[in-house]
Amino acid sequence: MADKKKRRRAATDSDSESDPLQFKSKLKPDSTILQTLKALKSSAATSSAAAKPVALSDLNLPTACREVSDLPLTSVQSSIESVVLSLAHSILSGNGFSFSVPSRAAANQLYVPELDRIVLKDKSSARPFANVSSVRKATITTRILQLIHQLCLKNIHVTKRDLFYTDVKLFQDQSQSDAILDDVSCILSCTRSSLNVVAAEKGVVVGRLIFSDNGDMIDCTKMGIGGKAIPPNIDRVGDMQSDALFILLVEKDAAYMRLAEDRFYNRFPCIIVTAKGQPDVATRLFLRKMKMELKLPVLALVDSDPYGLKILSVYGCGSKNMSYDSANLTTPDIKWLGVRPSDLDKYKIPEQCRLPMTEQDIKTGKDLLEEDFVKKNPGWVEELNLMVKSKQKAEIQALSSFGFQYLTEVYLPLKLQQKDWL
Repeated sequence: MADKKKRRRAATDSDSESDPLQFKSKLKPDSTILQTLKALKSSAATSSAAAKPVALSDLNLPTACREVSDLPLTSVQSSIESVVLSLAHSILSGNGFSFSVPSRAAANQLYVPELDRIVLKDKSSARPFANVSSVRKATITTRILQLIHQLCLKNIHVTKRDLFYTDVKLFQDQSQSDAILDDVSCILSCTRSSLNVVAAEKGVVVGRLIFSDNGDMIDCTKMGIGGKAIPPNIDRVGDMQSDALFILLVEKDAAYMRLAEDRFYNRFPCIIVTAKGQPDVATRLFLRKMKMELKLPVLALVDSDPYGLKILSVYGCGSKNMSYDSANLTTPDIKWLGVRPSDLDKYKIPEQCRLPMTEQDIKTGKDLLEEDFVKKNPGWVEELNLMVKSKQKAEIQALSSFGFQYLTEVYLPLKLQQKDWL
């Protein structure tokens, strides 16, 4: 009889150890976690103040690189007119015309550890009009330059979709006009926002942030669950004020809504931002502006899969597609809070909530392990190796298997308490 009781007690103890809800009992009072966050904020502010800004021109790199800068409309207009004037001279000289376009191919990208971002090397290629293989691209480039010049004269903004619909027959597909738009930015050595062409609103922000949007003061604690759409024109955003302790960067809309509805930013003062998947230019610019002006640490919550880490790296190190503007689009020192591959076992994520990685997932993970910006962080390498070895991935929503509010009530508070970020 006594043996049966011992076995029953041992079984009960074993069950309690494997119970994922046991993590709630490990939570300390919010006041203790807030002290941890205050220390994190103070450290971030000190690091920002002590760090000397390093520009690409300050580095003695083995290869020449190029960067663009914000230009006023008058300068953009003058640059376009100079390009067209040189083309006219070339035609009158009997040489036809050709654009010299900076190459944005993968081979022309360079990761600079001192800057912790990807930059564009200085290689260019010719885009002649009198060539069958490039005549169409040369025509689209000329048309885009004409349209940008019109925007400069009228001093108005349009979306990339608007630009596409000005000449659907020529562009055929928006991806083609979008790609040439980036080429034009490189040719004119200006940021894409300097061209007055913006993407449609995508990202949203909620929490402890007040800022002016084109003169109107916006309080992001009073924007409801949906939050405030991030303005596509970063130049109309100013006067940022916040009592937040950190910025929480969230990959997905579903996790963002959970955090917003639970008013997570009131329990742990923070600013919550998401681009609802792939980072768009406006969200990247807005995140960088918050980081630089408010001197707050940025913690990232992404899916535990290779694409979650790729999204995180785009915010932090830049994308290869827009490496020419990485100085303006990247946010330094983003910390990977979760969901990390090691969390799957640590937080006892059920097997049925874990997804098998596809061959493409595994290839993407292995390719990331070869990237210099990943190799620089041993913690990222360890997590990625674990992911590729286990061949398992999980979404943030897998935490909902323990309860809809497990993310906000247990997982994130415990992560913050334990300083469990990379």
